[in-house]
Amino acid sequence: MLRGFLSDRSGNFGMMTALLIVPLIGVAGLAVDLTNAMTVKSKLQGAGDAAALAAIASSSPGMQAAFSMNGDGSIPIAESDAKAFFRAQLQNVTGYTIDSIDASIVKSGKTITSVVNFKATVPTYLSKVLGQQIVKVAGRATATYEAATYRSFYLLLDNTPSMGVAATPADIQKMVSKTPDQCAFACHIGYTDQYGNVSNENQNDYYHLAKQQNITTRIDVVAQATQELLQNAIQDRGNNTSLYRMGVYTFGRDATNPQLYEVVSPTTDLSTAATTAKNNVKLMTIPRQNYNNDQITSFDTALAQLGSKMGFAGDGNSVATPQKIVFMVSDGVGDSSKPATCTKPLSGSTRCQEPIDTTACDALKKQGYAIAVLYTTYLPLPTKDSQNNDTWYGLWIAPFQSEIGTRMKACASPGLFFEVSPTQGISDAMTALFRKIVAMPRLTG
Repeated sequence: MLRGFLSDRSGNFGMMTALLIVPLIGVAGLAVDLTNAMTVKSKLQGAGDAAALAAIASSSPGMQAAFSMNGDGSIPIAESDAKAFFRAQLQNVTGYTIDSIDASIVKSGKTITSVVNFKATVPTYLSKVLGQQIVKVAGRATATYEAATYRSFYLLLDNTPSMGVAATPADIQKMVSKTPDQCAFACHIGYTDQYGNVSNENQNDYYHLAKQQNITTRIDVVAQATQELLQNAIQDRGNNTSLYRMGVYTFGRDATNPQLYEVVSPTTDLSTAATTAKNNVKLMTIPRQNYNNDQITSFDTALAQLGSKMGFAGDGNSVATPQKIVFMVSDGVGDSSKPATCTKPLSGSTRCQEPIDTTACDALKKQGYAIAVLYTTYLPLPTKDSQNNDTWYGLWIAPFQSEIGTRMKACASPGLFFEVSPTQGISDAMTALFRKIVAMPRLTG
């Protein structure tokens, strides 16, 4: 009977099932629990990715803090925000316990790196039969923000008497027809004091005539375009109000003291700057016709004086080290006393009428400044008077008219030259040149 019992195989499957049921359930349970843990990890990873990105969103408090930093380093407010955002993303997610959250938001040069690390514990269910009570999960989320280059713009606007020329061919013809000597220049006669007040103003000068006849002059167009440029810059910089600083300068208020005039000191308050520029970019006054033999436009002086104001040419990586850009708008013709270095001297005189001398431009570029040039095309003026004699333009400007644009381009840094006729829209051209500058990753002189 014992031999028969031992040789009986009819219960083997039941015995084997009983012996294997626990490990089978454990293995299957482990697979289910691991799948659950991976699902939880995926949700945690999504929250980490979102938190890493949110911490360096351009409108976030952390980025506002980064924009105002003078150097490199961690951004504590961004790190706190990242942790809070991570937890907020998981309010409706259950089945885990957070062990740790670590956020590191660091600014290095123009790059801001956001890293969020997390660890969590997920309890098991079926695999507990194998003694596996929990599953540990961890993850890391990384995002980077390439900060825009900080830049200070120094707008140098030519407001010398030649910018009183009527702005378009139609305006030129109208101005010529309304003046007894067929002059296209709207010269402004009077004295401007240090506060901008004009005294001894000649109400019958051509400047007032142009106003009465609704004739637009070059300086009118430039003033309006400058206002619009500043307004467009506000939109372009977005929430980073420290990104651009802009100052506005002219060649001077009064010909008796043709020194660089600061219309708007460099500022991030571009809204106020726009209004101030529109109201205060005006044609230079002269005490009388042919004052100082009309030797009033000196690019050498204006650029040198502006260079002394700009300070260190930075790399643009921070608010404290912005790149410095001269943004010059002019018709490109100098008229000053240059006894030694004039390229187009007037016979028997030290008076020099010539296209811009690029020596002053080269000096600034060597110091690391960039120069953007908007050449407002010097439109040809009537070359004959009523007696069919050559006028001032025909005698002195027409011979080198073709050189003006070439010299202005040579003054500019590579890629930062733009020529526009007033009839084509100076405002659009100024904005286009500005956006070309800010789109460039790095500017060098």
